[in-house]
Amino acid sequence: MVDFDCKSKLVSSPKLPQKLRLLVQTPPFRGGAADVETASDSACSAYEQYLRLPELRQLWTVREFPDWRSEPILRPALQALEITFRFVSTVFSDPRSYANRREWSRRLESLAASQIELIAALIEDDEDDGGWRAASVPVEDVLSREGPLARTSSSSLEVWRLPGESRDGATVVSHTSEESLLPRLSTWRKSEGVAQNIMYTVECQMKRCPYTLGLGEPNLTAKPSLNYDLICKPSELHTLKRPKSRYSKIENHENLTMYSVCQILESWIHAAVELLKRVGENIESKSFSVAASGCYLVQRIWKLLEDIEDLHLLMDPDDLLRLMKSQLSVKSEATAFCFRSRGLVEMTKMCRDLKHRVPHILGVEVDPSGGPGLQEAAMKLYREKREPEKVHLLQSMQAVESAMKVFFYANMQVVAAAMGSLESSGESLSQIFLEPSHFPSLDAAKTFLGEQLSSCGGRSTSSRN
Repeated sequence: MVDFDCKSKLVSSPKLPQKLRLLVQTPPFRGGAADVETASDSACSAYEQYLRLPELRQLWTVREFPDWRSEPILRPALQALEITFRFVSTVFSDPRSYANRREWSRRLESLAASQIELIAALIEDDEDDGGWRAASVPVEDVLSREGPLARTSSSSLEVWRLPGESRDGATVVSHTSEESLLPRLSTWRKSEGVAQNIMYTVECQMKRCPYTLGLGEPNLTAKPSLNYDLICKPSELHTLKRPKSRYSKIENHENLTMYSVCQILESWIHAAVELLKRVGENIESKSFSVAASGCYLVQRIWKLLEDIEDLHLLMDPDDLLRLMKSQLSVKSEATAFCFRSRGLVEMTKMCRDLKHRVPHILGVEVDPSGGPGLQEAAMKLYREKREPEKVHLLQSMQAVESAMKVFFYANMQVVAAAMGSLESSGESLSQIFLEPSHFPSLDAAKTFLGEQLSSCGGRSTSSRN
């Protein structure tokens, strides 16, 4: 006969298989993998000077709206999007006959779409968390009920009427950024198709948001528009469009490509660091549902960073190697190329340190000797399903770990394909994507649960026979 009492026995039995305990024994909590270190100070400083990171960081860290909680995250994200528009202009202005323009246009359109999707998700989370208030976010209302509009010299205003309560309906004024490159790209024959697709992406992705970006999208629902120029500051951002000093005299079109790729990468890294700080605050205040949503956004940023790194594979091999080795004089080090970015190292450490939040989430004390307290608490949480927000948070933290390891593995492959396998050798990347799980207690809990369920299923099957 089938053992119908299997589930109740499973929940009530605290005993774990001895064989599995030996296989996945939890190490002491404070132990762990080797720390991640940056490259040499000279390499990091040269990288920052090349990208003009000190000046770019000043634009990221401006705080003009203290009541807007998402300003530290959204400002660098919007600036990364604007640099992408500049990148589109760079690609379509490339005079080289051997450049793969078709694939570049596809990749950049996809990259812009991914960033817009992430920005929309950040704005949605801001609204759900109660962080959005019309008074705190610099938005411009599109509805005007004060009669005919005065003529202005601005060409960025589009006016139409919506059917409404009155006979004439409501006057709608769609505001478009004056300084962003996207509206200009839509008027250039070479980039018109890409720019229009990006605008329609903005329209689609911002549907669930309380306001839109004001980049020339149709805005068919007549939402308030973000004051994009005030937040993103495109005119100041585009003054940093070229390397300064000796780097600006390099006659190699891949110099502009490399410059744009790295600036987009660094902008999103800064946004991720700010997001991780908020995740930590939410965990401390036991806002586990909000923290889980933030972790999933961090996971998506890791995937975006992987897509950005993949752009190196579209660069011409000879031009790229000439730029890196001869013109920029980038020397090989034991540390991986990507660790010239201090921001990436900081982001990596913050993601790895999420493991220290597990005891607080589970509400148990850490056993310094590596006892099974954490894994038993996790098993109980998974089985009882009384606190789903905690389960969501733990799952999202493991998703961050997985995406981070995939990024570093993919980065090693990109370096090998772009510059040769000798440049991708070394242990600095291998120690990240080959290290054991950051969450051994959660891994053990799932292993034990799976084994118990398998054993229960086996007994039931034999009973039927």
